[in-house]
Amino acid sequence: MEKIQWQIARVKAIVQETPHVKTFTLHLPQWIPHLPGQHYDLRLTAEDGYQAERSYSIASPPEKTGEIDLTVELIEDGEVSSYLHEGIEPGDPLEVRGPIGGYFVWKDNMANEPLLLIAGGSGVVPLMAMLRHRAKIGAANPTTLLFSVRTADDAIYRDELEQLAKQDSQFELILTFTRKAPPGWTGYQRRVDQAMLTDVLKRFASHPNGFVCGPTLLVEQVANTLSDLGLPSTKIRTERFGPTGT
Repeated sequence: MEKIQWQIARVKAIVQETPHVKTFTLHLPQWIPHLPGQHYDLRLTAEDGYQAERSYSIASPPEKTGEIDLTVELIEDGEVSSYLHEGIEPGDPLEVRGPIGGYFVWKDNMANEPLLLIAGGSGVVPLMAMLRHRAKIGAANPTTLLFSVRTADDAIYRDELEQLAKQDSQFELILTFTRKAPPGWTGYQRRVDQAMLTDVLKRFASHPNGFVCGPTLLVEQVANTLSDLGLPSTKIRTERFGPTGT
């Protein structure tokens, strides 16, 4: 297998998604199509040769040719995310390699099967690539996103997700607020639990393909509960990261 090479991308645009999350659009001289759910490695090199490397999920669909969107949450004391949030401007170079990953990916041969996406915090990023690709190819499979966030201000892509739900009768967005719900909110106001997952699974006529992404504790609890509720392990794909999210 040919090794994926590092390349110098150019920052094309930066969008402030939430108070602590930004999306960086990178133009790639050696762009190749990715699968929704894959990621890129990003490497920073200091003048003294010190290097720091992190992996970031791709938020954009493969139909966005020549460039990728990486949505990055600012992590307290995070050396890479802090630099990206505070030291990068449009036009700056960034060293990246990818796309990487072959497990946590939504493939076109799944487009006729029901889809259950569960995210905590910035775990929604790779799931957003799946939803954007699903919309681009016109898939009509029953799809639900259960998105756990602390407050309304932390709901990345909320406007776009709500718009997708309005336009697509086969896509349902379910938000749950774990710290403070917006005024008048009548939906879920707690962490994802068995009762919530039972309710979500009942909405599918057959076992959905499940993708779960977020903080480790959330992912493990959700995956174990989905299994307890009868969703085959072969239908559950997980991706986890640090302590942020719910």
